[in-house]
Amino acid sequence: MAKTKERGMNDRIRRLRKISTETQPHIYMERAVLETEAYQMYEGKVSVPELRALVLKHFFSHKKLYIGEDELIVGEKGDYPQSAPTFPELCCHTLEDMHNMNDRSVVNFTVTEDDLKIQEEQIIPYWEDRSMRRRILDSMTPEWKEAYAAGIFTEFMEQRGPGHTVGSVKLYEKGYLDYQEDIRQALAALDFQHDPEALNKRDQLNAMSIACEAIMILGKRYGELARQMADSCTDEVRRKELLQIAANCDIVPAHKPETFYQAIQTYWFTHLAVTTELNPWDAYSPGHFDQHLGPFYERDTEAGILTRDQALELMECLWVKFYNQPAPPKVGVTLKESSTYTDFANINTGGITPEGEDGVNEVSYIILDCMDEMQLVQPNSNVQISRKNPRRFLKRACEIARKGWGQPAFYNTEAIIQELLNAGKTLEDARQGGCSGCVETGAFGNEAYILQGYFNLPKVFELTLFNGVDPMTGKQLGPRTGEAKDFQTFDQLWEAYTKQIDHFLDIKVRGSNVIESLYAKYMPVPFLSVLTNDCIAAGKDYNAGGARYNTSVIQGVGTGTIADCLSAVKYNVYDHGNCTMEELLAAMKEDFRGHERLLNLVRSHTPKYGNDDDYADNLMRKVFNYFLDSVSGRPNMRGGTYRVDMLPTTCHVYFGDVMIASPNGRLAHKPVSEGISPEKGADRNGPTAVIKSCAKMDHLKTGGTLLNQKFTPQVVAGEEGLNHMADLIRTYFDMDGHHIQFNVVGRETLLAAQRNPEEYRDLIVRVAGYSDYFRNLDKPLQDEIIERTEQGF
Repeated sequence: MAKTKERGMNDRIRRLRKISTETQPHIYMERAVLETEAYQMYEGKVSVPELRALVLKHFFSHKKLYIGEDELIVGEKGDYPQSAPTFPELCCHTLEDMHNMNDRSVVNFTVTEDDLKIQEEQIIPYWEDRSMRRRILDSMTPEWKEAYAAGIFTEFMEQRGPGHTVGSVKLYEKGYLDYQEDIRQALAALDFQHDPEALNKRDQLNAMSIACEAIMILGKRYGELARQMADSCTDEVRRKELLQIAANCDIVPAHKPETFYQAIQTYWFTHLAVTTELNPWDAYSPGHFDQHLGPFYERDTEAGILTRDQALELMECLWVKFYNQPAPPKVGVTLKESSTYTDFANINTGGITPEGEDGVNEVSYIILDCMDEMQLVQPNSNVQISRKNPRRFLKRACEIARKGWGQPAFYNTEAIIQELLNAGKTLEDARQGGCSGCVETGAFGNEAYILQGYFNLPKVFELTLFNGVDPMTGKQLGPRTGEAKDFQTFDQLWEAYTKQIDHFLDIKVRGSNVIESLYAKYMPVPFLSVLTNDCIAAGKDYNAGGARYNTSVIQGVGTGTIADCLSAVKYNVYDHGNCTMEELLAAMKEDFRGHERLLNLVRSHTPKYGNDDDYADNLMRKVFNYFLDSVSGRPNMRGGTYRVDMLPTTCHVYFGDVMIASPNGRLAHKPVSEGISPEKGADRNGPTAVIKSCAKMDHLKTGGTLLNQKFTPQVVAGEEGLNHMADLIRTYFDMDGHHIQFNVVGRETLLAAQRNPEEYRDLIVRVAGYSDYFRNLDKPLQDEIIERTEQGF
C-alpha cells in the first residue's frame, strides 16, 4: 500500500492530519439513541419546536466527548474522528442499508454487531413509520413517484434536511447569552391580544432559547474535560494548552469571542450544533472567514499574543476538524445524485468588504497557505475574485490550483453581487453574500436558499422524442405531445419539448412545496434559526420562512448534452436533411450499433456547444432561458420564490445512466455533461472558445453556474502558464461568468490511477463543485473525468 504523504506545518498538524485521513469512517449510533430517548421523554408534552431543541440539549448534555492528544480546536460530532451519526428522524436505515454501508468497496462505514442490534431493537421500531423520508414518500403523487423513479428529477430533502446556509459576521459579535437576551426581548414583545400567531411564536422562541442552552452546555462540558485532562497531564507544554482550551471554553460560546483563537473555536462549536441538529444538505459554512477573522488577527498580533505561524497552526487544526466529519450516510437515489462524503463546508476567501472595498487581508493569505499545505478535500475552499483584488492574490490562488488537486475554485464577486441584487437583495446584504455548497449564491446570514433537487433536461428531451414514453421502461410518463417523425419543423419539436418541461416542473414544484410544508411542521431547526437574521424578530423558524430571504432552488443538469442534442436534430434533420427523424430514433434505440455513419455525423460534423459557435450556443441559450423562465418566480411555501442553479454534483452520472443513447452521439447509460461545461470531447477550439460559449448564458439571472476546465500540468507550468491561467479567469469574469475550476492532471496519470489505485492514494481531482480522492469515485465517474477535454492555450 502506498503511504499517504504527510502534510502539515509541524509535527502536531502532521499527527492530527494522519489520524483524520487514515482513520476508517464508522457509523456512530449515540446520537440516534439519545434522540430516541428525548422523544420518548418529551413528545406530546411540549411543542414540536421545543421538542427539537430538547433533542439537541439532551444530546449535548450526554454525548461522549473527545479531545485528541494534540488538538487545539475541540469538538466532534461523534465519539472520535470519522464518526458518522445517523439521523433516523430523517431517514431510518434498514438493516440491509447498514450492511451495505459496511460492505461496499468505495467509501464504506464500519458497522458493528452492536450497531446493528441497536438499530434493530431501538431505532427501527420507533422511527420506521415516522421518519421524514416515510412522510415524504407517503405524501407524493403517483406522477411524482414515477418521474422520480425514472430519473427525471431528484429530491434533496428525501434523506437530508433543508440546507445551504452560511454564517455572517454576527457570529463573532455575539455570544449565545446575547442571543438569549434577544429572544427574551422578542418573547416580551409578543401580542397575545391581537396576534393569532403569538402562541406559535412563543413556542418557537422558547425553542431557540433552549437551543442556545444546548450549545453552551457543550462548550462548558468541553472546558471541564480540558481541565480534568490538564490536572492529570505530566507534559507541561500540553498542560498549558489544555488550560488554554478550558479558558477559551469559559468565554465561548456563551460570550462573544475575544481573540483569534476563540473566534475559530466559536465557529467550530456553531458548526457542530448546526450539523448535529438536523443534517442539512451542505454543511454550515463560515462565510467570509478571512474578513470575519481579520480584526481578531490584527488585534492579537499587535498585542503580541499571536504570531502568523500560530494563526496558521490554528487554521490547520480547523482544517483537520472539517475533514474529521464525513457526511452522514446516504442510500438510494440520494447516494447516486451526490456520491461524495465530503460535507460541502465552503470557505469564501477574498472578494470585497461590506463597504465595497478590496476584501483581501493577511488572513486571506493564511487560508491560502493552509489550503495549500493541507490538501484536504474538505473543507471545500474557494476564492472570490473581484476587480478590486490584487493580482498577487489571484496568482497565489492559481499557484495552488495548478498543483492539480482541484482547489481552490474561483468565483466572480461582481457576478455574485449582481445575482443577489437581481434576486431582490439589498446592496448591503448582497455584498456580504457569496457561495456555499458547490457554487450556490446566497445572502450570508440572511437567507435560507434551499436546494430542491436536480432536473434532467436531456431526459425530458428523450421523452419528447418518444411522445412522452420513457424508452428505458416503456411507461407513458409525460403528456402525449406528438410523434417526433410527424413534426415538420424544429419549432414543432421545440413546442413539444417545452410542454414536457412544463409538465414535469409542475410535478416537481408541487412535490417540493409539500415537502417544505412537512419540514416546517415536523422538523423545525431552532438552533439554525437563532443564527439566521430575522428569525428571532419574526418568531419564526428557518424551515418555515423565518429568514429575511427564503429561496427554493432547482438545479438544471446536462447543459452541454441538451444543447448538442438540439443542435444534432435541428442541423441534421430539419436544416440540412442529413438524416430523417426515423433514422435518428432507430440509431438511438440501437445505441448507434450499425449506424456508424450517423454516429460520425452527429459527433464530428455537427455544431457543438463550447466552441464559440452561435449555432449550438444559441440553442444552449434557448433551452436555458426557457428553463430559467419556467422556474424563476414560482412561489414556494416559505414566502419566497424559486430560482435555478446549473450544477450536478454527481447527478450527471446517474441522469445519464437512466437514458438510452442521445441524438448527439452520447451512448446509452453514459453520463450527461456536468455543470455548464461542454460535452466531453465536444469543445475543440480551446479554453477561450469555451468561456465565450458559456458566457452566452445569462449567469446573472441564476443562483450559480459551474464550469470545469481540464489542463495538463505542462500547459500551466512556469510564469507564463500561471499568467495564462490568471488571465483566463479574469477574462471569463469580465464576461460575467459566475465560476470556474480546474483539473490539472494528465490523462495517462488518471488511467494509471484507475488501474493501480493503491499507488495513487493521494490523487485528488475536481469532480463538480467539490474535490475528492480519485480512488473513491465509482468507475463511471472516473471515466467521465478521464474523458473531459484537455485544453491548451
